[in-house]
Amino acid sequence: MKKIVINGANGYVASNFINELLQKNYRVIALARSNTKFSAEDRMKAALLDMNEGESVDFSNLEVHDYSLFEADFSLQPEELETIFGGDVDYFHFAASLKFDIKSKEEIFGTNLQGVTNSVDTFLKYTQSDSRFFFVSTAYSCGNIKGTFEERFYDNAEIDAFRNYYEQSKRYAENVIRKYIDEKGLNACILRLSQVVGNNQTGVTKTDYGIFDFSKRMQNIALKYPGRKVRVKIDPASTQNLIPIDTVVTYLMSAVKAENAPVILNMIAKTSITNADLLRGLGELLPINLVPDLNLQRDEMDSLERIIAVGMSFTGAYIDTDISFDTTQLDSIVKDEVTAVTPESIRNMLEYFLNGMASKKSGQTLQNVG
Repeated sequence: MKKIVINGANGYVASNFINELLQKNYRVIALARSNTKFSAEDRMKAALLDMNEGESVDFSNLEVHDYSLFEADFSLQPEELETIFGGDVDYFHFAASLKFDIKSKEEIFGTNLQGVTNSVDTFLKYTQSDSRFFFVSTAYSCGNIKGTFEERFYDNAEIDAFRNYYEQSKRYAENVIRKYIDEKGLNACILRLSQVVGNNQTGVTKTDYGIFDFSKRMQNIALKYPGRKVRVKIDPASTQNLIPIDTVVTYLMSAVKAENAPVILNMIAKTSITNADLLRGLGELLPINLVPDLNLQRDEMDSLERIIAVGMSFTGAYIDTDISFDTTQLDSIVKDEVTAVTPESIRNMLEYFLNGMASKKSGQTLQNVG
């Protein structure tokens, strides 16, 4: 069976993907970083145990290596790399900086461009010609596009064509891959993910990005000011493209199974959810009255509303989007049924997440106040 090598392996999407691969008896080699407290192997296994809610996990097909994304040959010995990349390999590059602001621009582009270049160079040096390189990008490399974002390459553009530097860096990274395809014959596939949320079937949510970061902020406010009415500069009719992690895993497994994976796949949700549904779900879970007001101006906000607006510097860039994505090539390889987020399922995810946050603070779960 094909061997799957994954970097950035202990991240949210990567670890869910690895969990599925192990259940399907694939051999998985995880490249992760150690820290001052835990080894790379400990961190990887902890991530898998966490997503399985403490249930036992069979690690017999898992091999973990401590690597450095920016160092030549990942700071691993040639003999080690020959073992890692030997044979029939699908390599997934998940490692990325998720920061977005101008202060972090150097780190963002360093990780998301230099890291990708080093990853491709190492891959080409140690793999056989039929091995495949999968680059995990974002559907929001589309930037401020008008019309449909197609499953093709788009040229680099200046920052005013994007919402933030993260999006721009991912567009640039895609074109790094494009150059390797054209000049080095890299066998590559770019996977553009939209906003990844929790498990659509169980509600289990282990990410705190995007709407979950927003919900965490609202929980803090609700605890301090219960019953408070808060206006939020949001268009209630605009939609969010939220893709459940179980659907993401199905898409990733489909790419592994595909004999000839297309060069670019827009891995997005087929249906979107409105901001009104998201706010309604939060209102049912928290003692707070969130009122969307797209025309709300800063000088009209009270002090609490201004704090919320500042805290939405990233999330706020995506609250008024209605992007159309082409999925022709994705549809050509996905044979298994996938699920889409509904108002009910996203509410379940929010409830799971907020209960977890409340438990960390007080040892108690939220009561449904809706």
